[in-house]
Amino acid sequence: MTAARQDVRDARRIVVKIGSSSLTTAAGGLDADRVDALVDVLVKQDGKQIVLVSSGAIAAGLAPLGLTRRPRDLARQQAAASVGQGLLLARYTASFARYGRRVGQVLLTSDDTSRRAHYRNAYRTLEQLLTMGVMPVVNENDTVATEEIRFGDNDRLAALVAHLVKADLLVLLSDVDGLYDGDPSRPGATRIEEVAGPADLAGIELGRAGRAGVGTGGMVTKVEAAAIATEAGIPVVLTSAGHASDALAGTVTGTRFRPTGRRSTGRLLWLAHASTPRGAVTLDDGAVRAVTERRSSLLPAGITAVEGDFIAGDPIELRDRTGRAVARGLVNFDAREIPRLIGRSTRELARELGPEYEREVVHRDDLVLLRA
Repeated sequence: MTAARQDVRDARRIVVKIGSSSLTTAAGGLDADRVDALVDVLVKQDGKQIVLVSSGAIAAGLAPLGLTRRPRDLARQQAAASVGQGLLLARYTASFARYGRRVGQVLLTSDDTSRRAHYRNAYRTLEQLLTMGVMPVVNENDTVATEEIRFGDNDRLAALVAHLVKADLLVLLSDVDGLYDGDPSRPGATRIEEVAGPADLAGIELGRAGRAGVGTGGMVTKVEAAAIATEAGIPVVLTSAGHASDALAGTVTGTRFRPTGRRSTGRLLWLAHASTPRGAVTLDDGAVRAVTERRSSLLPAGITAVEGDFIAGDPIELRDRTGRAVARGLVNFDAREIPRLIGRSTRELARELGPEYEREVVHRDDLVLLRA
């Protein structure tokens, strides 16, 4: 073992994500032997707390519903998830029971975790499960998630969960044993052992989801998830499910992504990466500077236009005069209320409309800046 993976070996709280293709047959049914093999590895991690982010609900529901491939329409995806989620959790429950371990299901949508109270609730649930020695099994709540509140893939969900639970490490397991500098099925492709930052990925061809058609990810989503986690100060190891034991032990396997940012707290990472804007407001130049340079709240006086059909509490974009999104935040007013607030001071609005209007359109605690 090299010193380069010392942070991996020392990790005490770990989020492990497993993809659909590593748990199911090509026909869509759960593969009990694959599930057991993963569980065999996870239960041997003495002294470590593990959160398992598991895909496979939709894939597990395909065969029972007579579907040969993952459906494209949302309604049938939700139906498959409804059938498959129970089968998936039952399989995990039985497998962990071989070691006397209990599991707890945690289903999330992005809407659950970009809002302040929901974020705290998700954190408390996961923290309590870990404290009680229960293995949390996290998945997207595909049975109710709409296009507007979907994470889109469990790689991104896993990165956000790693941030939520203040993990020391994120391990992404798939059917490929790391990131390659080209198509790994072609001769001459070389596995990349270390990624120190975005510059190391320049010119690398990233593949999409595999041929089995049971997953939504691919190498693109895994690299994007690694970027989210490393920006929050969390190292990432990407490898195949067959190398899970080595990855967790800190042995040089797969691809390690080094942290590029500092460990952060709060839910703003979720707001930036998990929420889908329901509308937008355009800011004048002074408001853009106040929000981006002084990290101030957005007041009605700095708004010049509004678009979309949102309600108070929804995520919206804050745009400059050119239409470029400079920030994202949770709005305190409905879209229909904002036109009469535009360009006016909160004191003036309070006198005319009442004291409840003497507040920010987006409070700085509910606002995150977006990278250019």
